[in-house]
Amino acid sequence: MMLLPVMALVFIFMYVPMGGILMAFQEYSIGGPILPWDPGVKWVGFEHFIRFFESEFFGRIIWNTVRNSLLTFVLGFWVPIVFALLLNEIGNKYFKKVVQTVSYMPHFISTVVVAGILLGILDYDDGIVNQMVEMLGLDRINFFNEPVYFPFIVVISGVWQSFGWNSILYLAAIAGIDQSLYEAARLDGASRLQQIWHITLPGITPTIVIILVFALGGILGGDMEKILLLYNPGIYETADIIQTYTYREGIYGFQYSYSTAVSLFVSVLNFALVFGANKVSNKLTDYGLW
Repeated sequence: MMLLPVMALVFIFMYVPMGGILMAFQEYSIGGPILPWDPGVKWVGFEHFIRFFESEFFGRIIWNTVRNSLLTFVLGFWVPIVFALLLNEIGNKYFKKVVQTVSYMPHFISTVVVAGILLGILDYDDGIVNQMVEMLGLDRINFFNEPVYFPFIVVISGVWQSFGWNSILYLAAIAGIDQSLYEAARLDGASRLQQIWHITLPGITPTIVIILVFALGGILGGDMEKILLLYNPGIYETADIIQTYTYREGIYGFQYSYSTAVSLFVSVLNFALVFGANKVSNKLTDYGLW
């Protein structure tokens, strides 16, 4: 009975909208027919997919999306793991709770607020970063008009927002490790670092592997809301990703069928990546989602 409301929400908001993928193979217009048996439906097959593959923006947005995901992986995947390991070593439970709470807080800050904070901190004229740069005798940096800086702004702010929240899974996995292993290691003269390396890390390896599979499966994802709030046409070269591109084409350009085709392509590719990563993980580590 407790699961019924959740199952209903999942069905209504996750499964029912899947019927909309039919638009990817149609020339849909607002108010027009969409159901297969409607006589007015105009089927175009894979025309929208071919148009996307041949688009001059195809290579750019794919690379920007993948680059952001790789940067997030390289700069952020290990941060919640290290944070959880360090937090587990804190003996004072009150200090530990305070640190945990503070680390979770950025996760609950609205993306709009985070974007506002970034705009304020990195502002060319009044931002504290540029004020410090000027104090050092260097030229001010126009962070939001220089394409090279934008990916790092999005990725680093995303890591800051999520590392505390993501560490919860690792802390839960650490809590499930048999404490007698640590007692035996201490009796054998193992240092804290040796206990972490030989007991804690192997104990949370299944969790790390599962999170890694999800990360690889979401390599074509992106922090769309934050990018939409921060970018401008002058930095599309490095800022534009698949999600922002489909948003502009679908919402601003009223090309619903085209944007649906692009989104469907990304979803299928993400599923293939999850499936492949899980298969490789099962073979190499004996851990996986299924």
